[in-house]
Amino acid sequence: MKKNDDTICIICARGGSKGLSRKNTLTLDGIPLIARPIIHAKESGAIGTILVTTDDVEIAEIAIKYGAEVPFLRPKEFAGDLTTTEDTLKHALLAYEKLVNKKFEICVFITATDIFRKKTWIKECVDLLRANSELESVFVGHKTHKNYWEKAEDGSWHRLADWMKFYSSRQVRKPVVREDTGLGCASRAELWRCGRRIGDKVEIIIQDDDFTGIDIHSLEDLELARAAIEIRKK
Repeated sequence: MKKNDDTICIICARGGSKGLSRKNTLTLDGIPLIARPIIHAKESGAIGTILVTTDDVEIAEIAIKYGAEVPFLRPKEFAGDLTTTEDTLKHALLAYEKLVNKKFEICVFITATDIFRKKTWIKECVDLLRANSELESVFVGHKTHKNYWEKAEDGSWHRLADWMKFYSSRQVRKPVVREDTGLGCASRAELWRCGRRIGDKVEIIIQDDDFTGIDIHSLEDLELARAAIEIRKK
């Protein structure tokens, strides 16, 4: 049995992106977007199988070139604008498990559009999940001290939490955490088989890198990412 044989990383990359045409094939710092999560998954040392689920032949060819498995193309019903990530992951996992006649224990989710990922986060997610049988998921989250509001049905605005009414210095006030599963998320495979990406019993790897807020879905996002990469090279 190979190392981490019970762990699969599934990367979603459809060809029909609307905001930025063919985005998964576009290069960033000389590397196609779809290749980045494959490289990170391989270098993490925590993944046994790296699978790319796509409906696009060119994306599949790039993914295979960089070391991922693409044993089938995603059916059209799982490649539409309104298809959820959860449905896509469930289909890919069940189809692959049937193909290879095995069941995985841990599933890892990362995306091609979240690029400012530390590869160590992937291993940390998997390791924490392995170490605590009570956990259903471990994922990366971004800490922020900003307040958040939501609009009620009557049109009025309300703070998301009562404690947000009390203002204090950033250094002492309570933070909230943005869920960033695209940067790194490990879950029990049974959740994915039920169509759930993350469970309710979780641990969060906290990070405060503002560049992780860059998620590439438009040309402006791509240019922002390119500028950010150059900044990080300095």
